[in-house]
Amino acid sequence: MAHVSQGKKDVVKEFVTLIKKYNIVGAVNMENLPAKQLQNMRKQLRDTVLIQMSKRRLLKVALKQSGKEGSVELEQHLKGMPALLFTNESPFKLYKTLKKNKSTTAIKGGQIAPNDIIVPAGPTGFAPGPVIGELGMVGIKAGIDAGKVVIKEDSLVTKEGEEVSPLLAGLLTRLGIEPMEVGLDLTAVLENGEILTKSVLDIDEDKYLADITSCAAQAFNLAINSAYPCAETIEVLLQNALSESKNLAINEDIITDITIGDTFAKAHGQMIGVAKLLPEDALSAELKEATQAVSTSVPVAEDSAATEEKKDDDNKKNNEKAPEAAAAGLGALFG
Repeated sequence: MAHVSQGKKDVVKEFVTLIKKYNIVGAVNMENLPAKQLQNMRKQLRDTVLIQMSKRRLLKVALKQSGKEGSVELEQHLKGMPALLFTNESPFKLYKTLKKNKSTTAIKGGQIAPNDIIVPAGPTGFAPGPVIGELGMVGIKAGIDAGKVVIKEDSLVTKEGEEVSPLLAGLLTRLGIEPMEVGLDLTAVLENGEILTKSVLDIDEDKYLADITSCAAQAFNLAINSAYPCAETIEVLLQNALSESKNLAINEDIITDITIGDTFAKAHGQMIGVAKLLPEDALSAELKEATQAVSTSVPVAEDSAATEEKKDDDNKKNNEKAPEAAAAGLGALFG
């Protein structure tokens, strides 16, 4: 059995203690991170976050020995130059802070792609020449348009975790594509036995807020359409109920203090319609006068350039006159 030094045992014991102590344990990739930037990050986060580095093998042993739920699953997220991060802060807030402090840079030949690298379609600044062949060698379809090299379609040139060739690295640099992020790369965190990867932690706050707003609007519409009463919908439901009941009363000629004006206006319209069907010589002078008076008091809508405000005022006045005018007309027609 291989001898394990006391120093290594002490390192593992220290990590086991930290894993058990903190609510959040994160796996961090510190590869290609400048020492100066690491010191700045540690200084900025020292009140809430502890970052400890060690050999990958010792970190795995510590995760296993901790016995913490989900700690073994965190092993697969120890990438590059691994370290463990310990905190009691929200992992989403932590990821946002770390992301803000990252900067992009060009990738070098032999480095591992941190994410899928996609070269977007569109024009380039390259003049026609050997570069077209070089682009083709790395899987980028290109052509010539207006004297310049154009990339015909989006091209996935390297998948996450693959090594980037020197040729591709040089082309990406010339295209102005900087796939490398310089900063603490939080690959995953362990919280309450659950592994949260960076794809989960990286939240687009604007989209998240828009989704919540959309869900709220859809829920409100569903509640209104299904007549579900609650504090948010009761006012609209009562307004709808009043409008529907008023329309029903008018259509069924039920006279109330709310519908009387509309009911007489309806009667007036029907009376005018009947009068127009009668021969001119069949109308008495009294009926002609009443019909003319009613038509004048409640004019039929015309196509004109009158403003909506004037129409509203006219309609209000007409509704006030409608009961009296309609009653006079009906009396003349049927009296």
